[in-house]
Amino acid sequence: MSSAPPLPLPVSVVGLGADGWAGLTAAARSALTGAEVLIGGPRQLDLLPAGDCAGERVAWPSPLRPAVPKLMAEHAGRRIAVLASGDPMFYGIGRALAEELGPNGLRIHPHPSSVSYACARLGWPVEDTEVVTVVGRPVARLAAALYEGRRVLVLSAGAVTPNEIAALLRERGFGPSRMRVLEQLGSEREDTYEGRAESWEHPPGDPLNVVAVECRRDRGSAVPRLGATPGLPDTAYEHDGQLTKRHVRAATLCALAPAPGELLWDIGGGSGSIGIEWMRTHPSCRAVAVERVPERAARITRNAAALGVPGLRVVTGAAPAALAGLPAPDAVFIGGGLTAPGLLDAAWAALAPGGRLVVNTVTLESEAVLTERYRRHGGDLVKLAVAHAAAVGGFTGWRQAMPVTQWTVTKPWPRPDAPPAQDRNEENEEEDQTT
Repeated sequence: MSSAPPLPLPVSVVGLGADGWAGLTAAARSALTGAEVLIGGPRQLDLLPAGDCAGERVAWPSPLRPAVPKLMAEHAGRRIAVLASGDPMFYGIGRALAEELGPNGLRIHPHPSSVSYACARLGWPVEDTEVVTVVGRPVARLAAALYEGRRVLVLSAGAVTPNEIAALLRERGFGPSRMRVLEQLGSEREDTYEGRAESWEHPPGDPLNVVAVECRRDRGSAVPRLGATPGLPDTAYEHDGQLTKRHVRAATLCALAPAPGELLWDIGGGSGSIGIEWMRTHPSCRAVAVERVPERAARITRNAAALGVPGLRVVTGAAPAALAGLPAPDAVFIGGGLTAPGLLDAAWAALAPGGRLVVNTVTLESEAVLTERYRRHGGDLVKLAVAHAAAVGGFTGWRQAMPVTQWTVTKPWPRPDAPPAQDRNEENEEEDQTT
């Protein structure tokens, strides 16, 4: 009787600080000295003493993420140790390894993260500190975290990151913000320098740094103040008139009900305001804006960067054809092109049960389409009307904006005993005839 194949060896994941070998625990050192294969970045591998760590050294290729399954398979059956910066599970390689091997396939030896070190040096409570990483990501992401009095730690991408942050702060009306750059945290070469973003003139320093920002808004800035809830000022957007206005936009985001990790399709993106404010509700929210006019699509990209969500995906093309191949959404907003043949059917089909569909329109033709769909699928059909005070001669009166008809519906979960949709419609027609 043959014995069962041996279980795969767990991969050791060891967090390293700037202090290198000296800062490791005995268990972490044991994992490294006993490894047959040591995988990490060149800087991390150089921190290991050759005499103690004799395993084969493998540097991560670029791009890193696609290489993870290949390297794990190539060295399967050997004792593998992977090197990480600080805490492997905090914006580190631990996430990719856990997705590939599962938590039971790892033995993680964490080290204090750069955030823990920085907060210790600054006297900032970790739980009250916003953390934004720009490692492999645009610095524009920081814009979404800028609020008066907020403390933000930026995980830097390199030596020039502090200068890029200072430029962004000035551009977004936060020039008076205090910046402190903390280099080589935890090592003998640790250093700190500081200044105001509006007068930042420090040359690039050490590439291993974290930037601490104490947000202070320029009271005289022309950049509009942005809140944390949907309904940003219309002046926050570059647009050509194709913009869901502030009060209707706030009501629309309320109906869409974004939740962490969810994906939105913003069809007929215009200026991108719905997708942008969806993504601003939580860092893990994602959105795809579909816009058929190239100039507007480019404008959406600029607006997304300016408002701190450069990860907004923009697809240039006409729906429903442009929807082909997009990842399945959790919610769909249609703000334009409603009468395009097949658009509503394509959006409805793309939604999984529990997904939300919200449609806004101002024309009678589109309103007739919504009325028919409301009769078929239910949901909420409302009319939103907003009036603004305006001069009427020497007096003040109300100037009415075009009312917006909004249909909101949640795709139902199928019931085993439910009749087909067409049977329900026929039953509704019979009810209508008898009432």
